[in-house]
Amino acid sequence: MTRSELLLNPSRAAQALGVSAKALRLYEDHDLICPVRNQAGWRFYGAAEMERARRIVDLRGLGLSLGDIGRVLAGDALPLDPIFAAHQNRLEAQIVTARAQLAALRHWRAHLVSGREPNDLDYSPLQDQSLSVSLDLPWPWAGERFIIPALPALIFLTGPLGSGKTRLARALAAHIPGARFCGLDRLDAGATETQPLSGPGRDALDWLVSDGARDCAALRALVIALSDPQPTAIVVDYVEDGLDAASQAALGAWLRRYDNAARPVIAMTRSSAVFDPDLATGRELILYCPANHAPPLQVLPVPGAAGYEAVATCLGAPDVRARSAGMAVVMG
Repeated sequence: MTRSELLLNPSRAAQALGVSAKALRLYEDHDLICPVRNQAGWRFYGAAEMERARRIVDLRGLGLSLGDIGRVLAGDALPLDPIFAAHQNRLEAQIVTARAQLAALRHWRAHLVSGREPNDLDYSPLQDQSLSVSLDLPWPWAGERFIIPALPALIFLTGPLGSGKTRLARALAAHIPGARFCGLDRLDAGATETQPLSGPGRDALDWLVSDGARDCAALRALVIALSDPQPTAIVVDYVEDGLDAASQAALGAWLRRYDNAARPVIAMTRSSAVFDPDLATGRELILYCPANHAPPLQVLPVPGAAGYEAVATCLGAPDVRARSAGMAVVMG
């Protein structure tokens, strides 16, 4: 390494880019960026590498898979069109909602000026239309009231073995009107590597494979469940079940870009590849079931938040998790 420009080590480069060092290494592993190295083999990033890395971060923020990012960087603009179209649709939907709210506000103001009583007005157009859930916690809890007033698009449910995660998952699915629980028997539905997919399911599978996932029956069964348009919410038991490490990492990336709050996904996991706190977007909600069966905690994915460290300690890498695959704790 003979370059005299200012060079950043991986930690400083990641900080400057606003991503984690793990994310930066992921881009390197997929040959999207190649840092310079000194004689000792240490990695550094100069101006050219940082400029390319910023483009990668921007494209990742738009929701592109790693494979699509590679094609865009190589000059292929085709992967951008569906991303831009989806973003345009979201913005147009927001405009429609905003216009309806503005119309309602004008209507209310006119009635107030005319002397109409405030209690006679319909305030529903300004109310949060998000799904909510309220339930009495099942055993092994003591029936405590548990409420999530507004379900975000993505919720990760985790906790140590025997903490009651599956019971909570089933209870959530039962108390969210129109929700569906997707258990570990999802492969029994007959999904195979050759089963044809179409529409959103096909798009999701293509994205996952482009991001490094292995096309297999377990992945297809999961994609079929996640792309089913019928449920108002989908609650999935151990989303990583049957997936290898690369597929789990791709699934985690796909879930992080999921933003359909009208149809939330509650994903139960103990895999740090599926849910890596260092890669959290801040939009997720974490439900953590403590080992002592205290009521589940609603944890923000922010270092220092209550319960954050406990969540991090119960997540494991795919090879570590494989050692306890199939284990279950029987609680009466």
